[in-house]
Amino acid sequence: MTGDLARIALLVPFDTSNDRELWRWCPDDATLHITRTAYHDGVLGVALAEATADLDDVRFATRSVITAEPDVVTYACTSGSFVLGLAGERALHAAMREAGAAVTTTTSGSMLDAFALLGLRRLALATPYPAEIGERLVAFVEEAGYEAASLENLGLPHGAAIQATTDDEIIDLLRAADRPDADGIFLSCTGLGTLDLVARAEARLGKPVLTAIQVTMWGAFRAAGAPLRLVGQSLTAASPAALTRRT
Repeated sequence: MTGDLARIALLVPFDTSNDRELWRWCPDDATLHITRTAYHDGVLGVALAEATADLDDVRFATRSVITAEPDVVTYACTSGSFVLGLAGERALHAAMREAGAAVTTTTSGSMLDAFALLGLRRLALATPYPAEIGERLVAFVEEAGYEAASLENLGLPHGAAIQATTDDEIIDLLRAADRPDADGIFLSCTGLGTLDLVARAEARLGKPVLTAIQVTMWGAFRAAGAPLRLVGQSLTAASPAALTRRT
């Protein structure tokens, strides 16, 4: 981090409308610079997730935001960063760096970092997506060496429906995904606002609960050299220095 403020650049999906939620995760000694990926028409599914991860679009979005001189550029979309597997996640890093970003993170990469930091191996997975996207999340998690204890999908049709999901509906989804042999729960999609429910969900379910927007912001601030503490009980308790940053 340089200067008085941590500068976090976020590349968010074109259909995101929860900027306020992103800012709520941001402390007073930091600032966000948010830009969007290019618009792609279509229904919510694997094809649209792959389009959201188009590398030319990612390069363009990165070039549009690095004039702010951010400490980190973060690809802040869960499905776009897992839909093409570990190789696709690495390609996103490469595209952002080719466009001028010095330090980069992705939502799915930060998810794996959080799993490793907390020592989680068997995850219950919950998503608002159609099942075909959820199955790609299972494949990504297993490719990275973790186990999927379950997968629960809401099957919502588009980003607007996802962002209208209530806290109670999210808690119900997490409860449905939970399994006795799961040592943690991951909630996918940065379109879901979760700041007000992570600690409550952990207390109710008795195990670590990680959400996409939570790990996105945690990973970005950590990479910027300004560890974020307001991230839920489990990540707050973990040492931010315990894991080498992914590249």
